[in-house]
Amino acid sequence: MKLKWSLFAMMLTIAAVLTGCEPLLVLDPKGPQAERLASDILLTMGIMLFIVLAVFGLLIYMLVKYRASKQPADYEPPHIHGNIWVETICVGVPILIVAYLSFVSVQSNYIVEAKPEGYGDKEPLVVYASSSNWKWHFSYPEENIETVNYLYIPTDRPLEFKLYSHGPITSFWIPQLGGQKYAMNDHVTTLHLAADAPGEYIGRNSNFSGEGFAANTFNVTAMSQEDFDEWVDEVKETADPLTKEEFTELLEPGHLGQLTYTGTHLEFSPPNEHHHGEAEEEEASDAETETEESHEDHSEHEDMTQSEHEHMNH
Repeated sequence: MKLKWSLFAMMLTIAAVLTGCEPLLVLDPKGPQAERLASDILLTMGIMLFIVLAVFGLLIYMLVKYRASKQPADYEPPHIHGNIWVETICVGVPILIVAYLSFVSVQSNYIVEAKPEGYGDKEPLVVYASSSNWKWHFSYPEENIETVNYLYIPTDRPLEFKLYSHGPITSFWIPQLGGQKYAMNDHVTTLHLAADAPGEYIGRNSNFSGEGFAANTFNVTAMSQEDFDEWVDEVKETADPLTKEEFTELLEPGHLGQLTYTGTHLEFSPPNEHHHGEAEEEEASDAETETEESHEDHSEHEDMTQSEHEHMNH
């Protein structure tokens, strides 16, 4: 009796604790990219739950049906070597599950990597999001403003983030808007997102990058396009300009609050948007040009040598 009441009290405690937990941000999407990822997560959880219930159901069935108390004392189970149906189920079902999840994952990867659908021909808002130890810098080249550790974005408009880092590799992640993507020092990656509803969201660096990693977060505010335009105008009227010297100080390791500037560091410290694939093509093209020039020089040398020989014979 004590054991039963102890188990009941433990289950009641667990239920009470879980009711106070906040919902997972990845399962509370506020944009089309995040909705796709959330649906994939729920699909995977559903398949896993079905497998667990099926396995535990079979286990309970076997324990009850073939329990020792039902058999005579001299009972010996028959020796069975292999079963084609059991082996087919144990091997075939996992293969089908993995194949299906692989198909869904590849399809979703193409969807979330592309520009969000449903926004017609709206021009995306381009934001250069760069990280340093341990802060985030957001440059709006079209608006000619820059913020530190906070991001304002318009709703119902595609967003195009250009990601890179001024230090170690970090990972840009706004769970309610989409998945994470790495920001590197010598390469610029592109992340497409969109926000369907106004609100306050949390963004962070999801890749460990040193002792200040835990506080490497930023606030995201989604608002209407009209409110966003008003904010841009207000920043241009009230914020101080960003200088090269001040930006150099901002890159020093440490934590900062939210800062706002007119102008961007892209003017005096642009990112290295060099793509390795293009570099290889340029190197290959240069090598091909050098080879052709070498062949031409060699041909000219042969022609001159042949002409000299003919002159001497003459």
